[in-house]
Amino acid sequence: MGQVAWKGLFLSLFDYKTEKYVIAKNKKVGILYRVVQLSILAYLVGWVFVVKKGYQDTDTSLQSSVITKLKGVAFTNTSELGERLWDVADYVIPPQGENVFFVMTNLIVTPNQKQATCPESASIPDALCYKDGDCPAGQAVVAGNGVKTGRCLKERDSIRGTCEILAWCPVEKRSKPKKPLLASAENFTVYIKNSIRFPKFKFSKMNVLVTDNESYLKSCRYSTEHPYCPIFLLGNIVRWAGSDFHEMALEGGVIGIQIEWNCDLDKAPSECNPHYSFSRLDNKFAEKSISSGYNFRFAKYYRDANGVDYRTLFKAYGIRFDVMVNGKAGKFNIIPTVINIGSGLALMGAGAFFCDLVLLYLIKKSNFYRGKKYEEVKSSSRKSLSSPTLNGNQSPDQLGGL
Repeated sequence: MGQVAWKGLFLSLFDYKTEKYVIAKNKKVGILYRVVQLSILAYLVGWVFVVKKGYQDTDTSLQSSVITKLKGVAFTNTSELGERLWDVADYVIPPQGENVFFVMTNLIVTPNQKQATCPESASIPDALCYKDGDCPAGQAVVAGNGVKTGRCLKERDSIRGTCEILAWCPVEKRSKPKKPLLASAENFTVYIKNSIRFPKFKFSKMNVLVTDNESYLKSCRYSTEHPYCPIFLLGNIVRWAGSDFHEMALEGGVIGIQIEWNCDLDKAPSECNPHYSFSRLDNKFAEKSISSGYNFRFAKYYRDANGVDYRTLFKAYGIRFDVMVNGKAGKFNIIPTVINIGSGLALMGAGAFFCDLVLLYLIKKSNFYRGKKYEEVKSSSRKSLSSPTLNGNQSPDQLGGL
């Protein structure tokens, strides 16, 4: 008997089993099934293939190079510096611009500093004192300009004074101009040269118009009519970022320049164009923030005829520009196409499964449809199984199962 069972199991491996389909004449479920099918088809064609281009292989490993150059001059006349002409060597830091560059628009100048002793600024809390013991010698002033000498310097008839320090004296001025010194920087121009490459497809391009006209870059300005002109007015960049240039130039800030390359390589290379967007990255919306703006310090050093070192200290306010490049490229490939079509067919099967649930469990005649879809087969006795003839009350389906 055991051999017979194993033989039957072995032979059953070569049986072919097919599904039994039941056509349900139910218009509501039929309409629901067609709606589900059309929805899945619309999603597959409209979203996956048309919008998301699911038939393409993509490359997001964009390789990019950014070079920036600024042009423009400004004239100022101040008590600290006198009459002075500013060019790119003065207001652009660092001078070799890359994807980040800074344009100075305002500054506080402290000229003729030399290393000596002098009173610390009264605006620094750690420098305030009432007696010499409040200024321990050799201790650096917290957030200050030098090292304490041990003396507390007071003005006449004053109870409180400030610590004497060894530092570059006189210490930095704390007054900030009410108007930006280099307000004319609004009309300066920046040349942003961006070269990109998608290594998977070996595709390269630049954001500069390919032309033999040498005067093109000297006269053009970026606009929607000239998307391949990489010359931008600083005032326009700040305005496109939603800010006022003169307000921002007073205390400084940070502007983001986003260059987006989304290239469909199934089309001509001329269809792969850069798209620019501009945004302000510093906390301009924080009211009365103690960290608003953008500034830093630098100095220029010189030595007089007696060998004494002097310097002019600059506290520079300005606008920092961050150039950020990203993008992706796509090209037809049979593998993602087949995968997405297969996913769509699987969704079709899921739609049929959902409609089966509605038909068999959620409508009024669900018991009737379940009875038609599923046949309950009971096993026969040994005697009837061994009989070569069929009982008239038994159908072949009952004997053979589903």
